[in-house]
Amino acid sequence: MRKKSDFILRLCLIIGDALALLLSFAMAYYIRVKIDPRPFTFESQFFEFTKTVVFLVPIMLIILAALGLYRKSIFLGKTRMPERGRLFLAAVLSVAALIVYDFFVGENLFPVRVMAVTAMLLSFVFLLLERIVVRFIVRMIFRSDYAVKRAIIIGNHKNTGYLADYISSTPESGYRLAGIVSAKRFIPGDLKTHQYSSLKDALRKARADVIFQTDEKSTEYVYRQAVLRHLEYYFVPSETALSSHFGELELIGNTPAVMVMVTPLSGGFAVIKRTFDIVFSLVAIIITAIPMLITWIVLKLSDFRHSAIYSDERLTQYNRKFKCYKFRSMKPEYSGMPAEKAFVLMGKPELVKKYRKNGDYMKNDPRITKVGRFIRRTSIDELPQLFNILKGDISLIGPRALKPEELRSYGDRSLLLTVKSGLTGFAQVSGRRDISFEERRALDIYYVRNWSLGLDLSIFFKTIAVVLRGEGAK
Repeated sequence: MRKKSDFILRLCLIIGDALALLLSFAMAYYIRVKIDPRPFTFESQFFEFTKTVVFLVPIMLIILAALGLYRKSIFLGKTRMPERGRLFLAAVLSVAALIVYDFFVGENLFPVRVMAVTAMLLSFVFLLLERIVVRFIVRMIFRSDYAVKRAIIIGNHKNTGYLADYISSTPESGYRLAGIVSAKRFIPGDLKTHQYSSLKDALRKARADVIFQTDEKSTEYVYRQAVLRHLEYYFVPSETALSSHFGELELIGNTPAVMVMVTPLSGGFAVIKRTFDIVFSLVAIIITAIPMLITWIVLKLSDFRHSAIYSDERLTQYNRKFKCYKFRSMKPEYSGMPAEKAFVLMGKPELVKKYRKNGDYMKNDPRITKVGRFIRRTSIDELPQLFNILKGDISLIGPRALKPEELRSYGDRSLLLTVKSGLTGFAQVSGRRDISFEERRALDIYYVRNWSLGLDLSIFFKTIAVVLRGEGAK
């Protein structure tokens, strides 16, 4: 599985920042109400005040993200504007956001100006201290080799030596040197044992997670190898190319490297998406608990011998296999069986061609039970996948989770598995089973390459409409 040092770093920072902000506003309230002897008019009690601040913390975190405070380069101090300057600005803007909210809602959160000033100063101090603690925690995590990315450096350039030296001497960078594909004169003397004769040899032996390329030789080939193996790819540009780089520029030590991203869904956006998945799945499981229990009872009453929950092996991000949970809608003797074999077994081989021609769908499919038709039409059969979302197997929104044998039909299989598969997705809301296999494949690839929060929100609301109308779910 590909390592996620960036995800670990950003997750620690987001949790730490949220706690620091909550503590700073709570302390500001306590100082003004309990310690400051001057009289005040303050309508909001501590619980109501804290509840409002908790509700607005996501907005404050968005402010921190907009200021670039979740970038690794800022965390490592490799930017023109230092982290403390950004943190002070974030503290000012966070308090300003609360004041604006208070003005329009009229909750009287800051009855005196000194309380707002105290909250701002405490936010800055606590955020600064919290990030010192997070640095220590992350450093310890990375020193233990947990979630650290193994890096291959390829290229005949002086930057090869700079990168190799930095990665090998800086455990908190989140990288470990796995191999170097370069001429000996570009490799530091104590690191020559990491040399490989070719990229193919390095990829076969070094178990890499990321490739850094420091020259312009065979860039298309190197990038393609990274995509095929779901590895991150960084290109270290020349000085003349820095002004026109594509992708996310990051400083590895003092060496600028451009991360060429296969999909925009990375970094802080991946953390936001995973957080939403957890919250949504927990709430949805609670809301649908009774319908799921009723469905389970009905299925067990209709067939005592077999489980009401059916699990099937599917593929998700980075070609990882997982068990996809669904309510059983197919007759047990055909469950988990390829369509061709099932139709031949029931003596109806002529249905195979019709089934495949219609995009792997058939009206009145003889393999499906009467109860199964109902739960498929209403999408109730998909509800157990909420537990897959909670576990992190899939996301709420993403490409359709494919069976291993289906992947052979996808020409851009490496792109498709760059992100987590989804319970719903662009293809599902564009016709579900009413569009062809080729159209679904094209829509899935489009989603991977053009992901955005806006696209996810659009798919989410379209999914609700499609399910309520029963479009394509037959």
